[in-house]
Order: sequence, then C-alpha cells, then structure tokens
Amino acid sequence: MSSGVGVDPRGPRVAAALTSAVLALVVLTGSVWLLLAQAAVFAIGAVAGPQATPYGWLYRRLVRPRLGPPTELEHPAPLIFAQRIGLAVTGLGVVLAALGVSGAAVGAAALAFVAAFLNAAFGLCLGCELYPVIARLRSARGI
Repeated sequence: MSSGVGVDPRGPRVAAALTSAVLALVVLTGSVWLLLAQAAVFAIGAVAGPQATPYGWLYRRLVRPRLGPPTELEHPAPLIFAQRIGLAVTGLGVVLAALGVSGAAVGAAALAFVAAFLNAAFGLCLGCELYPVIARLRSARGI
C-alpha cells in the first residue's frame, strides 16, 4: 500500500519493542499488574487500531518526527488481528493469574514476549502472517 490509509510499518516495530520490554518484566517479576497493563494496550489496539495505543502515540510524538517518511504503508487489518491475538494470550494470562495459576500466567506472558520480540528484532509479525491464512479459510468456508 503506497498511499492512502495505512500504517507506518516502523510504528508497530517500535511498539513491539516496548511490548517486549513490558513482557520481559512480567516474565522476570511475575507482575500481574504489568500483564494487565499490556493486555489493556492490546485491547485498545484490537478495537481502535495500533495507532491508538499509548505505544502508537509515543511513536508518533517521539520517534516519527526524527525519521524520514515511510517508503510504504501497511494495511491496518493484519495489525489489528495481531493485537487481538496479543489480547487473547495476555488476557488468558491475566485470567490464569486471577485463578491462582501464576506459572501458566507467566507462560502466557513468555509466549507473547516471543511473538513481540520476533516483530521488534526481525520484523516478523506472527499475527500478520496468520491473518491472510485465516482470511482465506474464512472465505473458502463462506464465513
């Protein structure tokens, strides 16, 4: 997508780096509050898009002004899908922590950390890669 509505692809990578840092702290400390905060960030991104998250705001205010314009834009739908997956995983972690299964909650945080780190370090958004597969399956089944 070269023009029109889209997302600067560098923004989600910065957000993934921030997400990785938060989730690493969750894994190291077992903090349910940090996990809940990250789930809330994912919830905002899942509903309003990644640009509406606090990380999106930080990117637009602090990072983007120091960079040149993006060479291309990404469609927001795969990014929103990825936010929904992040919400599902971290939300499950919060629920497990509330049920007293703290080890499984940290495991959920670790899983989300791996996905966020892959995006931040290598530009590999697992949710974005899964999005077209799910879309094709839904289309083939008429959903």
